[in-house]
Amino acid sequence: MSAIRITVIETKGSTPREVGASMLVTADRQEGTIGGGELEWRATSLARARLHEHVDEVVAFPLGPELAQCCGGFVRLRLERTSDTGLEAAPLLAPVWLFGAGHVGQALVAILRTLPAQEIVWIDERPQTLPTAKDGLTPVPATQPEALVAKAPAGALLLVMTHSHPRDLAIVTKALEREDLGFLGLIGSRTKRARFAQRLRQFGHDDTSLARLTCPIGLPAVKGKHPAAIAVAVTAQLLEQTAHG
Repeated sequence: MSAIRITVIETKGSTPREVGASMLVTADRQEGTIGGGELEWRATSLARARLHEHVDEVVAFPLGPELAQCCGGFVRLRLERTSDTGLEAAPLLAPVWLFGAGHVGQALVAILRTLPAQEIVWIDERPQTLPTAKDGLTPVPATQPEALVAKAPAGALLLVMTHSHPRDLAIVTKALEREDLGFLGLIGSRTKRARFAQRLRQFGHDDTSLARLTCPIGLPAVKGKHPAAIAVAVTAQLLEQTAHG
């Protein structure tokens, strides 16, 4: 099948996508996006006109009046012929290890599944709450979830939101023994954090260790206590954390 891969190779100023963003164009379909709008329409049209040519060219697009856009930026695209029939998007998130399959967990996974992530491992001690395995999603029923913390890869984003505060505490205790996690978040209020901090200090964790624990979780600017609203806030926080390392 003939296909053209379009890749953003240079940007200046305000642009809809970053360097490295790409899409795949065939005669009757497209996958991925370089930002939509007039820019993507023109690039897609150009790619389809080159489908049966041996193409490897670079095209520049100022994002101004000619494209009916007011971004004011500049994008340089590379168009190249490829035999690939699929497009693997660059992951936006490090591996996510989610402990807890309650209402917020369910809402969170629904959002995370729409993002290019390396892996989502979903752990709960109640097998009936977990779905079947899917691409990129690994459900893990476990009677002692805290024992799995050691198996998370370095840089993983750990989220703790089980149905049990004692279970949450056990998982967080194990997670704080590691210094190589990308993020450790615990669902709950400031009061819950204070109570957990008191117990964790009794277990030997100092202020440096406790500083690695984020609780409450979610960007504060995203308001609301509905599970879906919390899930949006947490997803935004994970994206921010990943972007800033």
